Amino acid sequence: MREKEIKKAFIYCRVSSAKQRIEGHGLESQETRCLQYAQARGYQVVETFKDEFTGASTKRPAMLAMLKRLKAVRGETYIVIIDDISRLARSVESHIELRSAITLAGGILESPSVEFGDTADSELQEFILATVAQHQRRKNAEQVKNRMTARALNGYWAFQAPVGYHYAKVSGHGKLLVKDEPYASYLKEALEGYASGRFQTQAEVLRFLMSQPEWSSSTARRLGSSAVYTMLTRVIYAGYIDIPDWGVTMRQGQHEPIISFETFQKIQKRMQDGAKVPARLNIRDDFPLRSFIKCGDCGMAMQGIHAKGRNRHYAYYLCMHKGCSQYGKSTRQEVVEDQFAELLKAMQPSYVLFALARDTLCDLWRARLSASTTQRRSLELELGKLDKGIAQLVDRIVACESETLVKTYEARIREMETRKVEIREKAANIGKPKKDFPVIFKTAMSFLANPYNIWVSGEMVYQRMVLKLAFANRVTYLRGEGFKTVDTALPFKVLGQFQGE
Repeated sequence: MREKEIKKAFIYCRVSSAKQRIEGHGLESQETRCLQYAQARGYQVVETFKDEFTGASTKRPAMLAMLKRLKAVRGETYIVIIDDISRLARSVESHIELRSAITLAGGILESPSVEFGDTADSELQEFILATVAQHQRRKNAEQVKNRMTARALNGYWAFQAPVGYHYAKVSGHGKLLVKDEPYASYLKEALEGYASGRFQTQAEVLRFLMSQPEWSSSTARRLGSSAVYTMLTRVIYAGYIDIPDWGVTMRQGQHEPIISFETFQKIQKRMQDGAKVPARLNIRDDFPLRSFIKCGDCGMAMQGIHAKGRNRHYAYYLCMHKGCSQYGKSTRQEVVEDQFAELLKAMQPSYVLFALARDTLCDLWRARLSASTTQRRSLELELGKLDKGIAQLVDRIVACESETLVKTYEARIREMETRKVEIREKAANIGKPKKDFPVIFKTAMSFLANPYNIWVSGEMVYQRMVLKLAFANRVTYLRGEGFKTVDTALPFKVLGQFQGE
């Protein structure tokens, strides 16, 4: 009589991922088996609920929807059919929780693979099967991690491809990270630009990337500030694999790097040092010196404002720091910027000095190339010392019982391993300049020769470039007196030494 009263049923199917659904047809085969079971028992299947979720969790969309439906029809009794006990859960704790939730909601759990009952023997069998399912899940996870770790130890990235790369099948490597163009080229420019100071902040890097048509039009490539931070701190872009949590120390990767390791190190140092010329969204073409010049009294960044006169607006620079003796006292924009232009004009070298610097740099270039053998030998000696030092630290770790000291030794080993990578890259590139001297000289010296001409062009992009490349720090401006002694960038300091000599 009971079987005749129970006519309606829900089917619940689950796979762990979309990949299993697409490649294994798991959901369809589960549903077919459950439908056959319902037909044999004379049940009317009302609805099928399908999840693509891990079996270790109970918070699954389809499962929650099914429990809600069960509670909505609490006056009726529904059968909940699952293909196998592992489809309900892959952990004993989750199994017990879901089993209880289905029962409390008014459902009766059944399966063509196992008989659920209230006797001691049936409960024992059920929990044994749930334990086996949990063991299989954990064992599979361990095997996957072991395979991924082994692949990482051989220099292969074993996770989702980072931005700028995608996976491709390569003979002799299997799936290998390869550059994803044009995104890799944009990313290279962004990372090298941050390392060189062209982009002072992560916000500038983000704006540069999103300004590229291909990047901004692709929803998959939309980024946030956290994504930019991740890209700046990932050594994988320098061609190396480093997964400390899995015991995979830094090693040469099998993939092609987007930037050099030296560039990566510069990025890390710049992230620690902070910006020299802060980027602001409200820096407009009418105030190129805003936030770059600082008050000579309090040292805070000066702002630019427009004040309304009788017939028109007037532009001023002023200090807005309360407590400063110059607070609210303004200087007309043209006065400040004319004085700054004169400062740049004074930095321009004469033709004779320029020619002298060119010849001197050329001689230094040749001398450095000729000294490559000595430099390589010196680097090899340093590598030997590092290897010896790492071996000594490893011996100390083996003999050490203090966890604090072990962590200290391990941190030191990581530093030394990083230094080894840097030295190897330098040794490999000694005597191999990226570009010929005339090409590098032309680009650099054209800027050194005329920072004033670049500034007076009026283009905000070039004016901000002058601020970043010509000065080591912000410049100080004192109202009524003008600019104080400025800290110029290294190339201009060298030219100043030539001038003195």
